[in-house]
Amino acid sequence: MLGAGRTVTRVWPDQPAVREFIDHPRDDLVGEQRSQDGTYRQLEGPFTRYERTVTSDGEHLTERTTYRLNIPWFGWLFAFPVRMLIGRRGFDPVHRHPHRTPWWAPPDQISQRHALVLGLLAAASMSSAFTNTLFTQTAQFAAEDFGVGDVGYGVAQSIVRAGIVIALPFAILADRIGRKRVIRVVAWAAPIVTALGALAPTFPALVATQAIGRPLGLALDFLIAVVVAEEMPRNSRAYAVSVMAMASGLGAGIAVMALPLADLGENGWRLVYIVTLIWLVVAVDISRRLPETVRYERPHAVAPRLDRGRLATLAAVAVFANFFVAPASAYQNRYLREIRGFDAGMISLFTLTTATPAALGLIVGGRLADFRGRRRLIAIAIPVATTLVLGSFVVGGMPMWFSAFGGGFIGGIAYPALAVYRAELFPTGNRGRAAGLLTASALLGGIGGLLIVGQLLDRGQSYGQVIGLVALGQVLVVLIVLTKFPETAHRELEELNPEDRAAPSSA
Repeated sequence: MLGAGRTVTRVWPDQPAVREFIDHPRDDLVGEQRSQDGTYRQLEGPFTRYERTVTSDGEHLTERTTYRLNIPWFGWLFAFPVRMLIGRRGFDPVHRHPHRTPWWAPPDQISQRHALVLGLLAAASMSSAFTNTLFTQTAQFAAEDFGVGDVGYGVAQSIVRAGIVIALPFAILADRIGRKRVIRVVAWAAPIVTALGALAPTFPALVATQAIGRPLGLALDFLIAVVVAEEMPRNSRAYAVSVMAMASGLGAGIAVMALPLADLGENGWRLVYIVTLIWLVVAVDISRRLPETVRYERPHAVAPRLDRGRLATLAAVAVFANFFVAPASAYQNRYLREIRGFDAGMISLFTLTTATPAALGLIVGGRLADFRGRRRLIAIAIPVATTLVLGSFVVGGMPMWFSAFGGGFIGGIAYPALAVYRAELFPTGNRGRAAGLLTASALLGGIGGLLIVGQLLDRGQSYGQVIGLVALGQVLVVLIVLTKFPETAHRELEELNPEDRAAPSSA
């Protein structure tokens, strides 16, 4: 799963200024160090193998770079941009030695270990997102098969989300016995339990399997966030969150792409649950290669006092944000099917067309959050995104498609800045527990939104009216962020959490 070995050869005129440029060690995606034999090797970077040599025939300089990326699962995605970066470093006679990271890379130089962990966690994020998305995408078809109405549908969505209590012990265990061991367990358990939905004889039985499987996927998700925060350099945490979110979008997209299986017959939705078993391949790889986090292995306070003020503030944001996000997500397919007359294939096309490209906003948001800070970005992006998402429940035709796309894109910009706070504001000894409690808070907010939306729709209210009502929660999110949240960009976790100051800071 490592990126294939590559060689890039460039020929330059043998001129003093050009030679000086080429002989200067690179310091962009990779930091080079010149060895005694004149070969440039990686000092810091994401490669398992890296060598650059410069030879001369008297008229020309030949620069040859050989490298192998250390990015599991997603090496293919970075193969072309890395090759372009290595092959197109142009000579600038004014700024001869520019030190620039490309727009698609983390602001900090990352190491082989960082690249390995990001790749493995991104694959795990796909698995988590698939299991978390599956019931939302298939519940409408299963409800029709079993003859369940609006209220029953909303109650089922709430019960599945209430299963978060199952995930909380895993959060505590991650603080007690380590992140790696717990992630291994849930990476296996989540797809296996979720896949049992294919065998459900009744709608309550389906709900029961997903009320266990989905929280296991959520446990995997919030532990991924903990590992990302503990492993990544201080200027790249939001970027890493954006990468995880993009991988999650891909995992959710795979669930959506599998949705047309539901049109194959009355029980076609069961086939979508069988697809879940493909994520066992990811579980195998995580079990083999995921290391324990550096910060957890350092001496740290065990189960320190949890800052209740921070927890309450972050929990309030989680509740109010998901009071809108959960019903807007859960009822989108129902809205498209009931109001717009979409079948499973059109729903899949709509979701892939509007949500998947919008994931590009995550990369933009990750870099902005790391470079410019979190709070201002949240305050600008969330109101715009909320307005556009609400618009997709009001208008039809192409405006609906563009509104959904815009809402997803702008929401993607806001997401890394908001999500990274959950792990940044707590010390190593209770970071997992805090992540679990905040995830539970988000689920409670989602349950409240789902129940209200279900009741109001059953009474004949329009989708635009009820989604507009729960959208008011986003106003409170912005107010809390602006008045209560600290700015965490460019700061080490040990600075934000004095309990961990005894441990040395990350590079």
